[in-house]
Amino acid sequence: MRYEPVIGMEVHVELATESKCFCACSTRFGAAPNTQVCPVCLGMPGVLPVLNGKALEYTLRAALALNCRVSRSSQFERKNYYYPDLPKNYQISQLRSSLGFEGWLDIPLNDQTKRISIDNVHLEEDAGKLIHPEFEAAGYSLVDLNRTGAPLIEIVSKPDLRSSAEAMSFMQTLRNLLLYIGISDCKMEEGRLRFECNVSVRPEGASELRTKVEIKNLNSMKTAVKTIEHEIKRQTKVYEQGGQVIQETRLWDEQAGMTRAMRSKERAHDYRYFPEPDLPGLEISEGWIDEVRKGLPELPQAKKARFIERYGLPEYDAALLTGSKPLADYYEAAVGIHNNPKAMSNWIMTELIRELNQRELEVQDCPITPGHLAALVKMIDDGAISGKIGKAVFAEMIESGQAPHEIVEAKGLRQVTDLGEVEAWVAAAIQANPAAAEEYRSGKDKALGALVGHVMKASRGKANPQLVNELFKKGLRG
Repeated sequence: MRYEPVIGMEVHVELATESKCFCACSTRFGAAPNTQVCPVCLGMPGVLPVLNGKALEYTLRAALALNCRVSRSSQFERKNYYYPDLPKNYQISQLRSSLGFEGWLDIPLNDQTKRISIDNVHLEEDAGKLIHPEFEAAGYSLVDLNRTGAPLIEIVSKPDLRSSAEAMSFMQTLRNLLLYIGISDCKMEEGRLRFECNVSVRPEGASELRTKVEIKNLNSMKTAVKTIEHEIKRQTKVYEQGGQVIQETRLWDEQAGMTRAMRSKERAHDYRYFPEPDLPGLEISEGWIDEVRKGLPELPQAKKARFIERYGLPEYDAALLTGSKPLADYYEAAVGIHNNPKAMSNWIMTELIRELNQRELEVQDCPITPGHLAALVKMIDDGAISGKIGKAVFAEMIESGQAPHEIVEAKGLRQVTDLGEVEAWVAAAIQANPAAAEEYRSGKDKALGALVGHVMKASRGKANPQLVNELFKKGLRG
C-alpha cells in the first residue's frame, strides 16, 4: 500500500516592535540574561498588562496580507500550563477569537501555484528561553526571561501540504511575505521565526485525516524538511507493521537524525483556556481595517505581475527577482538608472546572486551598488567594454566596491574600436588560420569562431566583437 503525507504548519513570528506585548520592556536581541524584564512580564502580584498597539497593528497587517477575514470583535485568553520559562504559569494568547481567519497563501510549485488555506492568525506573548548545558549529566538548566512577553503571532495553516517540497515552498513564500510587509526581520538564528510541523500519513487516495504528530521548536527550514521526511518514513513503517501512530509532541534530534517523543499531545481543554480578566475585549473598526489595508506595500505576487508587464521579463526572472523585497528594490534601482531590464536581470540572476551566496551576504550588504551595476551594463551596451571584460570588471567590483569606470581606466580595459588596429588583428588571424579562413569563405559559419577567438586573444579581449565580425565577413565573403 502506498501512503501520502498530510502536513500542516504552525509558524511563530516574533514581531519587530521595540517593546513587549503587554509591558514596556525592550525586545532587543542579545542583551545580558534576565535584564529586560519587569514586574508585568515576570507575572508579579498586582500588575496589569497593557496591550502594545503596534503589535496589534502588525497582526492585522499579517492577517490582511494572508487574505484572512478579520474578527471585528476579539478577546485575549489565558493558556494555562507550567514550564520553567513561563513565570506566570500561563500565556496570554487567543483561541476562540483569533484576529484573522479563513485566509490563504499561494505557493509556487513546479511552474504552477498551489493555494494553502490559513486557518487563523492570532497574537500572543512569547515564553522565555531555556539554556541547557552541553552535558546532560550536569543536572541543571538555565532560564533567560528576556524574551518572555515578546509579541508573537502564530500563523496556522490547514493540513493542505502533501510533501516536504511543498512545506519548503510554503515556509519560503511565507517568510518573503512577512519581510515584504515589514512586521518582522524573520531572523531564524535569533528565534524570530520558528516552525512546528503537524504530520500524518494515510493511504493514497483516502480522504480521512489520521492521527498526527507535532514536531516543535524548529528554527531552520532545512531542519523542518528533515523532520517531515523522517516522520513520513517512521509513520509509514508503523502502519505497515500493523501498529498505530500515537498523537504526541516530538522533538528533532539533529545528532541522531531522527525525531524523539517529548510528551503526549495536549488538547485545548488541557490548557484550561478562559478569557483574560485583565484585558478588555477588542473591537476592530472597519475604518482601521481599511487604513491598515491601504498601508500594505506592493506584495510579491502583484510585484511579479508588474515586473512581467512593465519590464517585459520572463516569468522565471520576475519570480526570482521578486522573491526577496531587497532584491526587487535593488533591481528597480538599477533599471531606473540604466534602462536595460533584461540585461540587468541577467547580471543579477547569474553573477550577483552567485557572489552573494558564496560570500553569505544579503543584497543590502552588497559591495556593488545598483548604480555601479547599472554603469557596468551601460558601458557594455555603449561598446566601451566587451561582455567578457565586463565579467572581469564585475569580479573586481565585488572585491573592491569601486565604480566600473575607475577599474576600466586604471587597468586599461576600454574596448578598442580603432578601425586600423582591429583590421591588423583580423589580417593576422586570417594569416595564422588559413584553413579556418578558407572554410568560412566557403560558407561554413562555425569556422568563424576560431578566427574571432584568435583576435580576442591577441587583443586581450579588448577588440570590439561586432567590428571584428563585420571585418571577417567583409574580408572573406565580400
